Amino acid sequence: MNNFKKIGLSALAGSLVAVSAQAADVSLSGGASVAFTSAFDSDKTGYYMNDSVTMTISGETDNGLTVTTSLELDGAGAASTGSFDNRSIKIGNDEMGTITFAGHGGDSVIGGWDDVMPTAYEEVFALTKKRADGTTDGNTVIAGYGGDNLWRYDSPSISGASFHMAYQSTGTTAASGGTPARVSSYSDMGIQIAPEMVEGLSIGYAVGEYDETATKSIDVSTLWVKYAVGSFTVGVQESERDGSAATDHDSSDSWGVSYAVNDDFSVSYGQHTYEEGTSTTEQESSGFSASYTSGGVSISAAFNSTDNIQNSATDDEDSYEIAFSFAF
Repeated sequence: MNNFKKIGLSALAGSLVAVSAQAADVSLSGGASVAFTSAFDSDKTGYYMNDSVTMTISGETDNGLTVTTSLELDGAGAASTGSFDNRSIKIGNDEMGTITFAGHGGDSVIGGWDDVMPTAYEEVFALTKKRADGTTDGNTVIAGYGGDNLWRYDSPSISGASFHMAYQSTGTTAASGGTPARVSSYSDMGIQIAPEMVEGLSIGYAVGEYDETATKSIDVSTLWVKYAVGSFTVGVQESERDGSAATDHDSSDSWGVSYAVNDDFSVSYGQHTYEEGTSTTEQESSGFSASYTSGGVSISAAFNSTDNIQNSATDDEDSYEIAFSFAF
């Protein structure tokens, strides 16, 4: 998003950040979108809009630390007037890396890497399903955990390698869709490598751990490889969720390829397969996406299909979404 207002205010920074800052940059950025979509074969076309404004304040302390706090006003809140969203504070510099505390909307390492396959718009499993009680669920993915009150550390890149770790304190998290409940803290760590001798190649690996119940420990992991050459980017990814019982051994595989037709127009295609425990039915997703951007205006489209949603052999759905987005 493009900043539409930036002001240097040392006094404001001093009142909002409890450090000795010489100056601060205050910026506001925003965006809005309107889309029409159909998430199920039998549904009529629906419409929705998103809008948000993000305020970011960044300054440097006397000892060389950069402190950045960010707050988003998101119109997608329950109240018609909107709600605050994605609150965080970051502290760090080029030598030590960055420590982030996300009061709301934080990404763990695996949560941010649940699917990093190249795509022009949507993930291929981005589809909702109807439940008997009228609520909705997402497709099953291996994503670790994230959300409120999450700590994260991101190291600087050293010869193309960077280290990442995240921690979310103890607390019961209710089950949601394919994500199980947990009764303990969650932690993960990962490494990303972009070898200097192989331009366009990037590799990532992360592992995490939590207790689903007082007697059941779960390990999660993901490994991905992407390679960009010319206008093409290709990628493959494997993820696992392992516990003591046979029903807790889940795995997923995905691949994707994108092509930049020019600087403004991109297309992509990908597939994602999820195998759950002892189930003999795999959740299989595929999708095509395209996007065109010019002067802060984007037109994006995704056409996805998923068979055996949440490994249910009788639940197959097609979906599409076309969105018009504006950044300012």
